[in-house]
Amino acid sequence: MKDNVIVKLENVSKKFDDKYVIKNFSLDIYEGEFITLLGSSGCGKTTVLRMISGLENVTSGKVYIDSKDVTNVDATKREVNTIFQNFALFPKMTVKENVAFGLRMKKVEEKEIEKKVSFAIDLVKLKGYENRYPHDLSGGQQQRVAIARGIVMNPKVLLLDESLCSLDLKLRKSMQIELKKLQKKLGITFIYVTHAQDEALSMSDRIAIINKGDIVQLDTPENIYNHPKNVFVADFIGEANIIPAKVIKKIDGGINVKMLENFLIDIKTEEEFEKGEDIKVVVRPEDIAVSKNELVGSIKGVIIDSTYSGNSTNLIIDIPGDFDIKVSTTDESKFRENENVYIKFDSNKIVPLRK
Repeated sequence: MKDNVIVKLENVSKKFDDKYVIKNFSLDIYEGEFITLLGSSGCGKTTVLRMISGLENVTSGKVYIDSKDVTNVDATKREVNTIFQNFALFPKMTVKENVAFGLRMKKVEEKEIEKKVSFAIDLVKLKGYENRYPHDLSGGQQQRVAIARGIVMNPKVLLLDESLCSLDLKLRKSMQIELKKLQKKLGITFIYVTHAQDEALSMSDRIAIINKGDIVQLDTPENIYNHPKNVFVADFIGEANIIPAKVIKKIDGGINVKMLENFLIDIKTEEEFEKGEDIKVVVRPEDIAVSKNELVGSIKGVIIDSTYSGNSTNLIIDIPGDFDIKVSTTDESKFRENENVYIKFDSNKIVPLRK
């Protein structure tokens, strides 16, 4: 990822029927990065994408692409291409004709079109499918045609709007890998919009989590998962135990807190918390040890649900104080419902957050 800002959104706002969907939204996107705009339906992420593409006019603010102000530039004249959720392939055109369509609209010479189309089709591994029609292709193959049609124009930025959501789970996982490989090979900036956390975590260099038109955290997938900035992010990304707690005292390099009735634990943190402050602590299910035998510093509970998911067993454990804790374990022990067990928190993996 380079340091050059390829897309800059400067205090952009978008209003529909006198209601702001996006207000004073700013974001720098770097050349060659894969960035994902992640959020639930209606949060504004697709509106941001459409303002970058020019398919949606901004109410106020500025949009820059490669340092050029394109705020009032027509969508057809911006150096971006968009791949939509439904692929938008022409049903009566072959794969080759679909990929070549944009080049022909720009009146590129036929010799150059042949060369570019052949390169793009080969890149998405569809060689031999040139003369097939969309209805002869699988969903994954149609997705590849849409990608080839996007990259053949050699855009500075490729925009992808929920582009994998219509594929089945196995194919979606496969295409996540292929998209990331392709993006690295081409070096084109990808801006991906999705509500699927697994897609964002597996493909992105950075993720912008959007809620009600605002970025609530912009960071690497690892930092967003392991170091959420607030309760919303912790709850939105993956599974998490969000537990009320109270700061008992400050300690060297962290705080001592009380949670789950009378359980005391030291937590490392650089954040400043006050003695007596009510906070929330976040613990991921995989960061909690579970055992049928009592552990030092553990809490006794009862399994109220046990689900096997292939590579792990997901437990819900009822703790005194009527609090349910989610635990994910790869321990091969057979954990059964109504069984007494002991859980132990990894204090290094607990994240304290202001309430």
